[in-house]
Formats: sequence, structure tokens, C-alpha cells
Amino acid sequence: MHTGLQGSLFAESEAPELRPLREVRRTRLAHGAWVDVLPGWLAGADTLFEHLVSTVPWHGERRQMYDRVVDVPRLLSFYTEHMPLPDPILTEARDALSAHYAEELGEPFSTAGLCYYRDGRDSVAWHGDTIGRGATEDTMVAILSVGAPRNLVLRPRGGGESVKYPLAHGDLIVMGGSCQRTWEHAIPKSTHATGPRISIQFRPRGVR
Repeated sequence: MHTGLQGSLFAESEAPELRPLREVRRTRLAHGAWVDVLPGWLAGADTLFEHLVSTVPWHGERRQMYDRVVDVPRLLSFYTEHMPLPDPILTEARDALSAHYAEELGEPFSTAGLCYYRDGRDSVAWHGDTIGRGATEDTMVAILSVGAPRNLVLRPRGGGESVKYPLAHGDLIVMGGSCQRTWEHAIPKSTHATGPRISIQFRPRGVR
């Protein structure tokens, strides 16, 4: 399958490999929220992207929007805690995140939600992961980004200045503390020529 992915500056044909999580850097946000970022956490990210595009059982969804039903502007796939992940490096990533954040999170990351943004027209609107325990408890959502660069934007619930995180090949962002309850995040549409991207969201049990 030809994905139209423009590779990163360095041609990545090597097998995917993770960098140490000790290099992650934290930014404290308001209301008890925080964000950890590690650019290039995954080397060989383009190789993983191509593998996921061709092997993951992607599907579209439709959603009620006011008085009509519309297509969700991205493709999706969800792996429960009992399902094998579509590539061994994702199992390694989930285990590494669980070990690194064990003291703060108090439980492992257990599920993986995948979103396939095919071009700049695909997006996700402002939201927090508040289905389940995330509506009332502090939790974490860790996102590994592979494919073309896209911006993830956060803003406080109720209004305030937004914060933009450009995510590129193999970058990691972890939203923790009260982030899902007190902040919202989005992947806006892009008016520029934008290649495809996949995000892999690792979450604890009972958080969506």
C-alpha cells in the first residue's frame, strides 16, 4: 500500500527501537495538570508506520452531529488489554511506560487506541479522555506519534491560552495529573499539504 508518507530527514529503514524514558522532560500546566515530552522516543518510526498502515484492521465510524450523521474524520482501531498489539515494539513501549510511571500511576498501561490521520483533512475535535475513570480521577494518557508531523494543541477547560506541541516521527507525549479533566486537547485540521500520521494512545484500564 502506498501511503504518501514523506520520510523523515534521515531515511529510516532500521528496525524500530526505543530510547530511554529517563530523557523525558516535564512541563507543569495549571490546575494540577502536566505534560511529558520526549522527541524521537522511537527510532525507526517510519518503518513502524508502514507496518501499521498495512496490518491494523482500520475502520471508520459515523457520529451524530446536531441534526445529521457524519463520518468521523480519521480511521480507528482499539486493542483491549487482552488483545495482542499489532507490532512487538508497541508491547515493548507499553511495558516501558508502565515501568517508568509505575510510582505515579500506580497501575500499568493496558489498552492501545490507534488513530490514522490520512491527510490534513483528518482531525480530532477538542475533548478530554473522560469516558470512565478519567472523568473523576487523575490518570495518564501516553501518545506515540508515527508518520507525518501534526500539531497536538491543549487548552484549559472553560477558556484560556492554548499550548501547541508539534509531534513528528517517533515523538512521545504523556498527559498526566488532572489533564483529562481540567484541559482539552485536539488535532486541528491542516490547510497545508500534510502527509499521513498514526497516533498510538496507551491508557490504563477503564480510561477512554
